[in-house]
Amino acid sequence: MSEKLEKYIAKKKLAVSDLGRNIRVNRVCYLFLLPYAVLFITFYVLPMITSIYFSFTNYNILEKPDFIGARNYLNLFLEDDVFTTAVKNTFLIAIITGPVGYIMAFIFAWLINELPKWIRTLVVFFFYAPSISGNAYFVFKILFNDDQNGWLNRFLANLGITNAPIMFLTNPQIGMKVIIPIILWMSLGTGFLSFVAGLKGIDKAQYEAGYIDGIQNRWQELWFITLPNMKPMLLFGAVMSITTAFGVCDVTMQLAGYPSTDYYARTIVTHLFDYGFTRFEMGYASAIATVLFLTMILCNKLIQKLLNRVGH
Repeated sequence: MSEKLEKYIAKKKLAVSDLGRNIRVNRVCYLFLLPYAVLFITFYVLPMITSIYFSFTNYNILEKPDFIGARNYLNLFLEDDVFTTAVKNTFLIAIITGPVGYIMAFIFAWLINELPKWIRTLVVFFFYAPSISGNAYFVFKILFNDDQNGWLNRFLANLGITNAPIMFLTNPQIGMKVIIPIILWMSLGTGFLSFVAGLKGIDKAQYEAGYIDGIQNRWQELWFITLPNMKPMLLFGAVMSITTAFGVCDVTMQLAGYPSTDYYARTIVTHLFDYGFTRFEMGYASAIATVLFLTMILCNKLIQKLLNRVGH
């Protein structure tokens, strides 16, 4: 056994020993955490492990799972052209609504931080309203409806600009240009609210001390004081932004239809929904879920590394 391996094993044994000692000393605290731990393991950890197992099987709910190795993953990446389209659409949505929505939420929160309370309350409500309702896309469906009853089509027809309804939601050339801004607006709420709370929680004395130490403008104030103090909120906002961006499904299904024309609005979660709840091919759906899960973990790790550099 190599010296490095022995040191690694010794380090792990010491960590387990320290954990056991910590549990014995703080056993009352761990007893209070036990109900949450049981629920978390039951409804999060075990389903995740089960999904990973089913991803290596041919399983349709009615019959016993048949282990097929990595065939689902090979079919997913090598033969499923619709999945390739779904990946492209998901990353397009994630690239625009993820970083752009994240940055916009922080900038708006930063800009309104010094506004009077009643104005700030109205702005916060405007950004958080889609997160409260959850079904705000129905308004946009009526607005961009493809027939003459759509508000925008009726408005354009009344002005004499168009002679026939514009296919805003079924035309692949137009659809994503309409849907992505809607998703972007609906994704701002939670991160925006956490940023507003984080900005209000920063001690004003730090800004005074910063200007005494040589900070000369608002940008230096932002980089050296505001952002370092908001790392927990920044991380929370990043996780929510990534989760929202990669989890897009309901909005595209309701606006573009299910399935959408030429799969132009197909996302990974929509693909998962198709195989899991329409075709009941749970093994294949579990493979899609596992790929999505790993992708989100990698993105979260990347965001954490980037945020650790803030203020350094």
